[in-house]
Amino acid sequence: MTSSLRYSKEHEWVLPLEGNKAHVGITNHAQQELGDIVFVEHTEVGTKVNANDSLGVSESVKAASEVYSPLSGTIITINETLEEQPELINEDPYVTGWIAEIEFSNIEALENLLDETAYLDFISKGEE
Repeated sequence: MTSSLRYSKEHEWVLPLEGNKAHVGITNHAQQELGDIVFVEHTEVGTKVNANDSLGVSESVKAASEVYSPLSGTIITINETLEEQPELINEDPYVTGWIAEIEFSNIEALENLLDETAYLDFISKGEE
């Protein structure tokens, strides 16, 4: 994990990029709980989302799980590599396994997300 990442209680992460853009994906904890990811369904580029709207679905050998947007904004890019290599989420959820890039509308919304310490505390207490 990296200190610039922010986390939701639904186990998504946000990595702020330049300006008001950010990559979004599922956390290492979430991918471990899901098991081997075999399919990822994306929301279309250009879709406007509100925080907690679905970005798509991650399917594993165990279950299917909604991926929620931690921020409100517009989907500007999807990680098309996941269509052929969904296992990248398991291998490296924070670098090659990102799911979407969002142009978010409210920079203050990042402050409402958990930092690394708070997220690790959250999962250690089993508050899922």
